[in-house]
Formats: sequence, C-alpha cells, structure tokens
Amino acid sequence: MSFLTLGIFWVGQQTQLNLLAHSNRDLAWIHLGFLFGVSLMPFSTALMAGFIAYRAALLLYWANILLLGALLFASWRYLMQAGLLRSEVPDGTGRWIERRILVAQALYAVGALLCVISTTWSLGFIVLVQLNYAVAPRIGPLSRI
Repeated sequence: MSFLTLGIFWVGQQTQLNLLAHSNRDLAWIHLGFLFGVSLMPFSTALMAGFIAYRAALLLYWANILLLGALLFASWRYLMQAGLLRSEVPDGTGRWIERRILVAQALYAVGALLCVISTTWSLGFIVLVQLNYAVAPRIGPLSRI
C-alpha cells in the first residue's frame, strides 16, 4: 500500500519536474517538504495496517496523503507563479495538473469520510482510487479523473 501511494505521488512530482525550465531555492524547499511527507508514509501506512479497525489510524494515513497532495499543489502553483515552466509547455497544462490533484484529493477525502460507516469500506475505497491513478484505465469517466 505504501509503495503504491508513493509511486503515484512520485509520478506527480516527476511530471512537474519534467516541465521545469529551471528551479530556485524556494521550489527546492517546497520539494524538501514534500520529501518529508514521503518519509512519513511508511509510518502512517504501518500504523493503519496495525490498527485497521481504528478511525484515528485511517485518518492519520489520509492526513499524510492530504499533506503530499497539498505540497504537490503548492509546488505547482509556485512554479507557475515564479515563471519556472519551460516555454513550450502547452496552454491548459496547468489547469489539467491542478484538476488532477484536486480531484484525487477530493476522492481520498470521500474515502476518509467513509470511515464513519466502516474503516474497511474507507480503506477499500482509497485502494480503488489509488488503483485508478496507478493503472490509469481508459474506461469512460475514469479516464477523465
């Protein structure tokens, strides 16, 4: 589970880094914050696995995912405002990346809210969201999120 989560966020970070013309110190610090969030993921995943019936463990895991998503979003916003993108990046790329991050975070939040019903349902939904982002199926509405 931790590997899948980190893989999804690594792809998101690499997508951003591949679009950079250059970087600066502030962006480096944002990405160091991102790496801090990455370093917490094995702990929050192990805690969730060890206490799967406890909402607090699941919510801590979700908070770690939220932190990573927020830092990716902040990184993207910063690099766009600082003019760090390559000139050949197509128009609309920024909106596409922002939408993808926000939709993913909204789906993770729905998964976290399902813990009101059952932590098993909550975790199952989060796994399905992660599988959707990892596999990226070309199935109707799933291909647009």
